Amino acid sequence: MFFLRSESKSAWLRLFGKRSRKIRLQHTLTLLLVLAWMSVASVRAQQPFYVDNADVAERHRWHLETNNEYDVLPASSLPNLRQDTHTIKFSYGLFQNCEVGMDFPLIAIFNAGSSGLGTPFGFGDADFSIKFNFRKERDGSKWPAFTASLNVEPPTGDPKHQLGSGLYDYYLNGIFQKTLSPKYTLHLNGGATFAGNTLTGAVGIKTRGTIITGGASLMRQFTRKLDLGIEIYGGYTANAALGRGALQQQIGGNYLIGRNLSVDFGVIAGQAVGSPHYGFQLGFSKDF
Repeated sequence: MFFLRSESKSAWLRLFGKRSRKIRLQHTLTLLLVLAWMSVASVRAQQPFYVDNADVAERHRWHLETNNEYDVLPASSLPNLRQDTHTIKFSYGLFQNCEVGMDFPLIAIFNAGSSGLGTPFGFGDADFSIKFNFRKERDGSKWPAFTASLNVEPPTGDPKHQLGSGLYDYYLNGIFQKTLSPKYTLHLNGGATFAGNTLTGAVGIKTRGTIITGGASLMRQFTRKLDLGIEIYGGYTANAALGRGALQQQIGGNYLIGRNLSVDFGVIAGQAVGSPHYGFQLGFSKDF
């Protein structure tokens, strides 16, 4: 009996040992798949869209975006014909659910030859921001994620050559984000510039004072690496008779090309005088 129990015990140990190793292997593979998915998801930046998303940089982690936008300006912008804007943006997760950031544009404005203005080139107005995620999406809840951001833009660019607005800009934005299905995500923005204006070089609304802005974007994940979406974005002044409005649409997306690195692209079409007639974007996003 003793030997039978010992053999039985050894058999059970071998059986459970195999099952234990199998379970550990399954758990390890599951963990690796989750980590791989997280590394893909973390780089899904909102660039190139103007409509922001509710995500913030992880605590004590960096996020970098660099983007070049080439715009053909509407006839109402004469003598300005075209504008090329290269923007570099850094974000840092200062606290849990809170990031701080800054960006600065390098602008070239192409003017009509008869204007005598040449092609101004230089840095535009820098932008400093703080962004806080108040609520994340939860499984089983119909409520969206909610984030708010505050941007302050000092007049660091040269206003004589239209590279800067010459004003301090203060902008507050509310961001809602809702996952409609595993592949579709909706973003809604609503905000206001309380002082200053929305100019970046020759693009934007020139009027000083309160400017209401808003927009929506819908993103679809087509593959593990490719996201595509469409947005509509615009703004208007409290007194429309004194200023210029802005209204534009964009089709674009991002494609994962490396570990936490994506290439971002978009095509813009504008209608209002504060928007480009049409434009193109190409950039990169990277998490550190």
